[in-house]
Amino acid sequence: MKIVLLAVGRLGQAPEALLALDYLKRATLASRALSLGPVELIEVEARKPGKPAEAEVLKPHFADSHVILCDERGTQRPSRALAERIARLRDDGVRRLVFVIGGADGLDPTLEGDEKLGLGVQTWPHALVRAMMAEQIYRAATILSGSPYHRD
Repeated sequence: MKIVLLAVGRLGQAPEALLALDYLKRATLASRALSLGPVELIEVEARKPGKPAEAEVLKPHFADSHVILCDERGTQRPSRALAERIARLRDDGVRRLVFVIGGADGLDPTLEGDEKLGLGVQTWPHALVRAMMAEQIYRAATILSGSPYHRD
């Protein structure tokens, strides 16, 4: 199952971008034996400002995918539960899993996915959420492979 981190905006060489890319590279390596991956980052930018325009550039990447919207109102899952969810989707035959991160103002409320994932009750900068989600995807791969990286 291919895993995609789909994010609004291009971060270039920002520290958060480099950290996210490092974790995505680790996740790709750790997930090969698990039939997960490759893990890819797709950055999109809207030509107009605002959440509706961002939604329009995100939607084409949803085709033939199980889509999880990163949203403050989403279900909060401990890392082990997220890993188990990813494994269940893989085992159910999902071929492409997309985690969606909105821009600075969040996701357009009309955007529909298969699930919503909350990252806690705090508000996080969207650039930092990329690194956090990349790390959680890596952590999920290490949990599923039995690596000692994750400690309960």
